[in-house]
Amino acid sequence: MIILDSSVGNYIILNKKKYSYFAGNNYLGLADHPLVKKAASESIEKFGINFSASRQTTGTCGIHLELEEQLSSFKNKPASVVFASGYLGNSILLQILKNRYTAVFADESSHPSIFDAIPREIKQVLKYNHLSTLHLESLLRKNRKQKPLIITDGIFALTGEIAPLGEIFAVARQYNAILIVDDAHSTGILGVDGRGTPEHFHIDSVENLYCNETMSKAIGAYGGFISGSAELVASVRERSAIYQASTALPPPLVSAGSAALKIMREQPGLRIRLLEIANGLRQGILGLGFNTTPDNTPIIPVLFRTPEQAGKLSAFLEKNNIVAPFIKYPVKSDMFMVRITACAKHTAEQTGALLEMLKKWREKNGTDQD
Repeated sequence: MIILDSSVGNYIILNKKKYSYFAGNNYLGLADHPLVKKAASESIEKFGINFSASRQTTGTCGIHLELEEQLSSFKNKPASVVFASGYLGNSILLQILKNRYTAVFADESSHPSIFDAIPREIKQVLKYNHLSTLHLESLLRKNRKQKPLIITDGIFALTGEIAPLGEIFAVARQYNAILIVDDAHSTGILGVDGRGTPEHFHIDSVENLYCNETMSKAIGAYGGFISGSAELVASVRERSAIYQASTALPPPLVSAGSAALKIMREQPGLRIRLLEIANGLRQGILGLGFNTTPDNTPIIPVLFRTPEQAGKLSAFLEKNNIVAPFIKYPVKSDMFMVRITACAKHTAEQTGALLEMLKKWREKNGTDQD
């Protein structure tokens, strides 16, 4: 376990030493942005640390409503609602929609929050092969008597692969299925305006497509949100026990989210730079003979067949002042990985040093593909 002694940016401090940081999910570098920290500090001075009440009682402040308006504008949706954590969003959606489906069809490599979110009364839970629209369709065809709900990650958290959402939506429409996308790692990254996977596939205005999103990744703050129709958001506020019974998002996090969202929208070059850095790293890693995934996202895993090799590479990088963790994570996978993530703040010197260290590792240890 890494024990941080600093904020997370392109560098971190561990045990009083400086390391290049190729980990976590601070993709746009906003988590330690001076204006974001200033907004959080000023919010503490004005509102304190916590509103200490649920949104439905006395926990709603004007800054919550302002943040929700900002999110609606960003997502180009009529309404938005924020809540304690992005992990909870799948549970909220699956609960408020549960009268509309009898079976859940989920990518086998979906985030744990998806499987945790499935209501206990739903007995039909079918996992389709990772990224396989053909297998999904075959399962839907064999279960035509069910009312289906399909759920997938937008960008998969470990591998950086983009779900084939356009194809999945076409299948969902054919079988009259609801489609939910956990877009945690896509928000602020994919699409012309960074609105996520549905925008990337030009289906962000269709019906029966719902997104769970978070401010804790590219946006650099914290808290989950759902954007959609006024009716959908009203249903969350009126029917979700998670929303109604949770303490409101604390003031510094609300203000940090507002400030970070403003920066993200005013500086689209951050997203462009991020994807350029990620593409350069991915091509460099492939050029060295390592196995990784093909999609241009900030998540660039170096894949191995054994945990020993992955663990040794991570330790080698850390010894050379680079943090890129060996991941042990509760997701179905036949591979073991060092999960490298790009940040818009990474310099050419840092990415060059990382690729040089990977080259040195390869010369001594091979790539696990030899």
